Amino acid sequence: MNVLFLLSIAVFGYLVYVLIKPEKF
Repeated sequence: MNVLFLLSIAVFGYLVYVLIKPEKF
């Protein structure tokens, strides 16, 4: 697989996680 592809998925998943959990540190 392409590293950039996996990285983009990881970043997208992180953004979705942040949107689902609005709690800020």
